[in-house]
Amino acid sequence: MKTISILFLILIASFSLKAQDITGQWNGILQVQGIEIRLVFHVNKTEKGYSSTMDSPDQGTNGIPITITTFEDSKIKFEITAAQIEYTGELVDNEFIGTYKQGVHEIPLNLSRTATERAEKPQEPKKPYPYYTEEVTFQNPKAKITLAGTLSLPKKEGKFPVVVMITGSGPQNRDEEILGHKPFLVIADYLTKNGIGVLRYDDRGIGESKGNFGTATSADFASDVESAIAYLKTRSDIDKTKMGLIGHSEGGLIAPMVAVKSKDVSFIVLLAGPGIQGDEIILLQQKLIGKADGESDEDLLKTETANKKIFDIIKSVNDTAQLKKDLTNSMTESLDKDTSIEIPEGSSKEDFIKGQVDQLTSPWILYFLRYNPEPTLEKVKCAVLAVNGEKDLQVPPKENLAAIQEALTKGGNKNFTTKEFPGLNHLFQECTTGSPEEYAKIEQTFSPKVLQYITNWIKSQIN
Repeated sequence: MKTISILFLILIASFSLKAQDITGQWNGILQVQGIEIRLVFHVNKTEKGYSSTMDSPDQGTNGIPITITTFEDSKIKFEITAAQIEYTGELVDNEFIGTYKQGVHEIPLNLSRTATERAEKPQEPKKPYPYYTEEVTFQNPKAKITLAGTLSLPKKEGKFPVVVMITGSGPQNRDEEILGHKPFLVIADYLTKNGIGVLRYDDRGIGESKGNFGTATSADFASDVESAIAYLKTRSDIDKTKMGLIGHSEGGLIAPMVAVKSKDVSFIVLLAGPGIQGDEIILLQQKLIGKADGESDEDLLKTETANKKIFDIIKSVNDTAQLKKDLTNSMTESLDKDTSIEIPEGSSKEDFIKGQVDQLTSPWILYFLRYNPEPTLEKVKCAVLAVNGEKDLQVPPKENLAAIQEALTKGGNKNFTTKEFPGLNHLFQECTTGSPEEYAKIEQTFSPKVLQYITNWIKSQIN
């Protein structure tokens, strides 16, 4: 899972046009604590005015709809009320000079017609690849959607072992693209060169895949993986006795779900996969990242106490309407007691609380916070490899690897390996602190040592 949520925006548009033609593409780079995130806005003219969408290329998300947009007196304004996000800019010499704001944080952001290109990372493979690739689509009949991805095979002819790759949380494309890195492309390239086929696909509603990402839970994403396996079984170039799953972060939560239900899965690889309940992971994550980023012990304790209270309510109330009421009352009480909590400028206390409650009661968040992976892990009978980076601050290795090992042992699984790699972060990059602030600054996409280790382990299971 990723802590950088600043770009998970849902933004439609209604403009009042002056003489300037603002239709077309507008590009900008958001500088977030040393990280560069590209944004691309697409503005189209409609009968009622204008409509807009936004792309976040570095996160592999395209076509995000914009909720409210105004254009008056050369000034443009994009708003996302629920997330307390807005962008305001003034058109000067065919460039919007403006500010991106989320909550109390303001970041300069200029938009121009000039496209911004992403620099390739050193590990990123370049075409032509020395193996066969095919663009594929497959159906999830349960969800009534079509998913799209890339199948990589060592050769065009033959029968090969294969893995299905499962992305982490947040909208991800088939490369699990984030902050200039394409870890799933790098992993797929390495495995295919070593004789192992790979199917990686865009999350539902992302890239070329259909469906609604925003209403889906981890269980829904698990059904997408099941559909990928069913598709691979229809192909003559796949060895049906040697099919596995590789899941990163939330994907490491989903892989055991699928392995328990499908006898076709002969092994799973959990890359920084959760072993403890979601609310516990979030509390640990906030504490560790906050500490790495220099927050005081007092502020960390304050955040932990507040979140524990919220999570306890979420875990104890199942009715959504009642849950929203209870969370609203709790947050109102907290705001009344703690005057240090800042409400974003231009937002009322009621709107601020509603935005927070809406986010906390989204289907994905509710499912994740309440889900304990241990009972599922106890039922996994296939071979399991669980690996973590020692400096992973998002899915901390000590607590999660221990929980995975304990659950597999309790369930009687005799074929599993857990391993912690020193000096690596949540993305399995060689790092200094492990903070997500480092991700984009690091040139390495995925540790070669881990690539080799995973490949050797898979070979030991299929040979």
